[in-house]
Amino acid sequence: MARHKDEDLFRSSTMTFGEHLEELRICLIRASAGLAVAVIIGFCVARPVVHLIEQPLRRALGNYYTERSVETFDGWQPRIPGGPALPYSREEILDAVEGHGMSFELREVHPDRLARVLQATSGSTTSKDAATGNIQADKLEKIAGHTNDKADSKRDFDLDALVPLLLWQPLSKDARVSITTLSAQEAFGIYVKAALLVGVVLSSPWILYQLWTFVAAGLYPQEKRWVRIFLPISTGLFLAGVLLAFFFVFDFVLDYLLEFNEWLGLDPDPRISEWLGFVLILPIGFGLGFQLPLVMLFLERIGIFDVETYSSQWRVAVIVIFVVSAVLTPADPYSLLFLAIPLCLLYFGGLVICRWMRPR
Repeated sequence: MARHKDEDLFRSSTMTFGEHLEELRICLIRASAGLAVAVIIGFCVARPVVHLIEQPLRRALGNYYTERSVETFDGWQPRIPGGPALPYSREEILDAVEGHGMSFELREVHPDRLARVLQATSGSTTSKDAATGNIQADKLEKIAGHTNDKADSKRDFDLDALVPLLLWQPLSKDARVSITTLSAQEAFGIYVKAALLVGVVLSSPWILYQLWTFVAAGLYPQEKRWVRIFLPISTGLFLAGVLLAFFFVFDFVLDYLLEFNEWLGLDPDPRISEWLGFVLILPIGFGLGFQLPLVMLFLERIGIFDVETYSSQWRVAVIVIFVVSAVLTPADPYSLLFLAIPLCLLYFGGLVICRWMRPR
């Protein structure tokens, strides 16, 4: 319920404006000190954190190139109708790629040239490698209808005689899924950003406590008890937003961005420093956005808004939520929707809480 206009909101407060500024300064110093201590701790654990942060990006790149490999297999057509087929069935390809974490590149080679290379190098390889190579060469020659006789130079470059060859390697060793830096000093910047991310997450309860302490300084004594109630809930909502962004939103955002690269015909070459900056901003935006129900309840308790205003202006609130979500997230629809939709639900949840906890 809104307060009467003639009621002085701070009539029981003995703090002057200067004292409020001093309280703000003290809270900022305490929050900064807590953040500094947490960042120091972050420097001690930044290396495993960097490896943890890399996982969504590596996973997204792996899925992207796995799908590309299968599409390449499905789209391959021999140069000559009825020509040599691929040496594996689609089921074998899917089992190797999806079941055993392998990747491949599809090349076209001339069987005579490949046979000569394998025969020339068989003496320097192990018996197993030589046997495997000879068998592969025999298969290629049989498919193309050639023998081991030396081919002339024109036939070596006959495009119609080329046969498919799959080059296999573990997906983890595929250079396309590796994450790179472009300078020697970039790795240090990555380490600092990881330590800062750890510091922000670890110090978030302390920073939120200082924020609510400053807010409580200008409240009625009977209203200050809400601060003690809000603090653990506020911390829980902040951490929930951070975890939602890291363990759920990142995968969808990365899949969308990589698909957009494919649509434009571009090969992604992600850098860990740019990805880490994205990781630093998005979870914090989610954590702050999840404070919405508490902000609504707090503003209702101190008389700035009432339940009727929240109910009648919900359309405006939804528009504001989408605008703020667009500011806090990168320019892709998935991250915007993954933030805006929970915030809309939290808004209506906050409305229910305000009605339920309305003073009798």
